[in-house]
Amino acid sequence: MAASFISIEGGEGVGKSTSIEYIRQKLETCSIECLVTREPGGTPMAEDIRQLLLQHRDEVVDPYTELLLMFASRRQHVQNVIRPALAAGKWVICDRFTDASFAYQGFGRGLDKGFISSLKHYVHGDLNPNMTVLFDLDITIGMARAGKRANFDRIETETMSFFERVRQGYLTQAEEEPERYRIVDASQPIADVEHQLDHFLAPLLVASGD
Repeated sequence: MAASFISIEGGEGVGKSTSIEYIRQKLETCSIECLVTREPGGTPMAEDIRQLLLQHRDEVVDPYTELLLMFASRRQHVQNVIRPALAAGKWVICDRFTDASFAYQGFGRGLDKGFISSLKHYVHGDLNPNMTVLFDLDITIGMARAGKRANFDRIETETMSFFERVRQGYLTQAEEEPERYRIVDASQPIADVEHQLDHFLAPLLVASGD
């Protein structure tokens, strides 16, 4: 049975966590073993880096420092969790992956996308998601939803214009790689979102049985 790597992307408050749990349960009913993980994070060291990245601080965090920490965390995650899981035949569902670095640091912060591409090459080479599900939502609605669940972390306190650039960054990537990306209208009721997810998962489930 072929393993698949699925990344889940989107801005703040789009409902990724709920949908990830739905996908996990869907795979479980199909007797598919899967690993649910996240970025930044996914290993003890990578989770420590996550805390460094997201905690509030008086010191200004240079955007390239942020980017490099993201990829340091990702390297640990890929080498110690994602690659071994895929090699063992497990499906991997990852809450954000490298597309998030392009969206947040590339488009959001305005960093050199060529440099991000180089980091991508050296950090995980030819490992890319089989499918990326992008949850798209108006940022005003997304931030209002996000504000209900908890206090904002350092990145979540950015400006609305920053998050609009992030959203456009995701949509640009989806337009550039339509064969990999699937876009979910996250403003829809949960039942409609789940129906879309079923439709997107179907080809991978068929391929897994080959």
